[in-house]
Amino acid sequence: MSPIMHKTKTSLSLGHLAQLPRAGNALLLAAVALMLSACAVGPDYKRPEAAVPGAYKENQDWVQAAPADALDRGAWWTMFNDPVLNELEAAVEVSNQNVAAAVAAYEQARAIVREQRASLFPIISLDGSGTRSGSGGGGVTTSNGSTVSTGSRTSNNYQASIGGTWEPDVWGSLGRSVNGANATSQASAADLASAKLSAQGELATNYISLRQTDAQKTLLADTIVGYQRSLQITQNRYNAGVATKSDVLQAQTQLANTQADEVGLARTRAQLEHAIAVLIGKAPGDFTLAAAEWKATIPEVPVGIPSVLLQRRPDIAAAERRVAAANEQIGVAQSAFYPSFKLNASYGYGASKVSDLFNTSANVWSLGLSAAQTLFDAGATRARVDAAKAAYQQTVANYRQTVLTAFQGVEDQLAATRVLAQQQELRRQASAAADQVEQQALNRYRQGQISYTDVVTAQATALSARSALVQSQADRQTTAISLIQALGGGWHVEP
Repeated sequence: MSPIMHKTKTSLSLGHLAQLPRAGNALLLAAVALMLSACAVGPDYKRPEAAVPGAYKENQDWVQAAPADALDRGAWWTMFNDPVLNELEAAVEVSNQNVAAAVAAYEQARAIVREQRASLFPIISLDGSGTRSGSGGGGVTTSNGSTVSTGSRTSNNYQASIGGTWEPDVWGSLGRSVNGANATSQASAADLASAKLSAQGELATNYISLRQTDAQKTLLADTIVGYQRSLQITQNRYNAGVATKSDVLQAQTQLANTQADEVGLARTRAQLEHAIAVLIGKAPGDFTLAAAEWKATIPEVPVGIPSVLLQRRPDIAAAERRVAAANEQIGVAQSAFYPSFKLNASYGYGASKVSDLFNTSANVWSLGLSAAQTLFDAGATRARVDAAKAAYQQTVANYRQTVLTAFQGVEDQLAATRVLAQQQELRRQASAAADQVEQQALNRYRQGQISYTDVVTAQATALSARSALVQSQADRQTTAISLIQALGGGWHVEP
């Protein structure tokens, strides 16, 4: 079928169908049969090719693999073994406003699908009217020149009819519109999954950061106790005349700085608490999260194979569905090259009295077929087709870029997970060694073998090593969350 660039509009009135010649009836039936045998125009959809590696480069046997059919987006946060986190995550899906907005957008997309599907069916309407009309008094001139009044005249007209119109989907335009709306709805569903996953991941990250802050506060509180003992030792030695005033001042400075650091953590914790409140749909002023023991659990993440990522990542699914929707729009645009058909039918009654309205002799009916086609539009239809094709290519490029970015995210988090596991062990060794150096330096100072400056240096190094160890534990947990998000959600491993 080649594009036709002209517009004519013809209407075939089928009133009094029984009086039409048999050839006319046959022609009408052939036209209806043609419309019912819809010939869809436009390209058939095929998922675009994307670069998918055979395996993850950074997956160096540090993680247990799981079969694709065992992967599930379930409550992945339960693997951190924290009841408070589990309770908070349960509130995200029902109270988070970003998720609520995504739910509303999905419901809107589903309603649009129903609206588009309704266009495939006839529209039935019922009409009724009643009018009363008249003319003012007038006169008639007689042969002798006199005027005779004829008086005023009025008339009534009542009508009631039921009619229907139907536009057969001859070229598949309406069907493609339905398919496009359905693909958009599926993309909206994937957007909803993305919104949930994002909110869940952000909540988990903020919660772990808050617990890390609690752990840092506990660490500084213990350190402050030790620094207070060191200050007392230094003060006693100064009072005994075996230490200088500068030793006391150094001890006081170190203690005050550490106390200031502890106070500063309160600001960080408050901000994290406020962020968590918003994520679960509460006003920050109405939400308080008490300090609790930090469970530094690091879950094992079964990665699976790269091709599974295309099925699990909701952002990839959304991008692919938008490609499908854009493909359907090409067919919709191309259908404008071909004539459109519409069937019209009505049956009703008309009378001057309401009591006579539904008499058989007062019925009126009609049946018609109309067709319209563009004759000349200065290339507007061709431009719309080209625009639809360009929009399709744009969605294809966005889809492929989303896939590449997804693989980058997985590779980044795999590398980070492997490196952080090694780094945490080194941090643990460094912290243990620094603790010993601190204790030895304090013992030697008591014996007068070293200056207090050496003690301060050893204590600062030990505190830094302990803080780095806490940070590495938090980094491993937040990286696990990021990896879960990069993989498109949680999982379970079948026994």
